[in-house]
Formats: sequence, structure tokens, C-alpha cells
Amino acid sequence: MLRLVSLALALGGTWVLWSGYFSPLLLGLGVLSVVIVLIVNRRMAAIDEEGVPIQLAGSIFSYWAWLIVEIFKSNLQVVRIVLSRDMKISPTVIKVPVLQSSDLGQVLFANSIILTPGTLSLDLYEGHVLVHALTEEAADEVEAGEMNRRAARVMDGASGLVSDQKRGE
Repeated sequence: MLRLVSLALALGGTWVLWSGYFSPLLLGLGVLSVVIVLIVNRRMAAIDEEGVPIQLAGSIFSYWAWLIVEIFKSNLQVVRIVLSRDMKISPTVIKVPVLQSSDLGQVLFANSIILTPGTLSLDLYEGHVLVHALTEEAADEVEAGEMNRRAARVMDGASGLVSDQKRGE
């Protein structure tokens, strides 16, 4: 029930923030659309710990703040490469082991790589992410594992889904 209420609040809040309209008719249509989405999600049995990950609420915001800074720094690196005369790129494909044991944690890590300019998650399989990096430096940063560790900490702090054995600690 808590997940259903959380999803309803998130959908309603998002609708109100993005629409910016507060007339009774539009608010009523917004409520109706949220109710329809809730009914469909409930029938699909999609309101579970992966569909509505409220367990991440405590730790995800600090991760997002860190990720936004990393995205900004990576943007600057890519802009520097693009604007330089000799365009020093060295496309590299690497295979990085994931530290997260849950599907949600692995997707969080792979999507974080995609959001960072200069890197791209090509595939996620058997506990590894195949990553394309624009430069060897970007590949080295992914292999260094700071993003991997932080994503694992988010999941670990949320529900203990990452085992110390898997992380190599």
C-alpha cells in the first residue's frame, strides 16, 4: 500500500509541476490520469520494489548530486576534445564487472555510464557492462570504479542487496 501511495504522489506531483495548470477541469483530468495509471500498474503487478523503489529514497539524492557534478565535468572534457584542433580521441571498448547484485542496481550503474558524456553502455550481461569510451582517460575513469562503488553503496544502503563478497571487500 505504501508503494501505491508513493507512486500516486510521485505521478500527481510530477503532473502538477510539469503542467503548470490549476483549473478544476485540468486538475480533475490529472487525477483521472493518475488513477488510470495506478490501475494499469496494479493489474500488471508492477508496483514492487523495482517498479517503485522507495527503498532508495534515502540514498539516491546524494548519488544524483554527485552524478550531476560528474556529468558536468565530463561535458567539459568532451567539449575540450571537440574544440581542439587535433581532436585527441582514442575510442576504447572495455568490460567492467558490476558490483551490484540486483537488476535495479546494475541498471542504475549502466544508465549512469550512459548519462556521462564520452561513455556509453553497450551491453549489460552476466555481471558485466560493456562500455564504449571516447578516450582512454574516460575508460580509465570507468575502470577505476568510483561510479560503480557509489551505485553499489546506494543499493547497499537501500536494502543490503550488495554483498561484501561480490564487492571484493
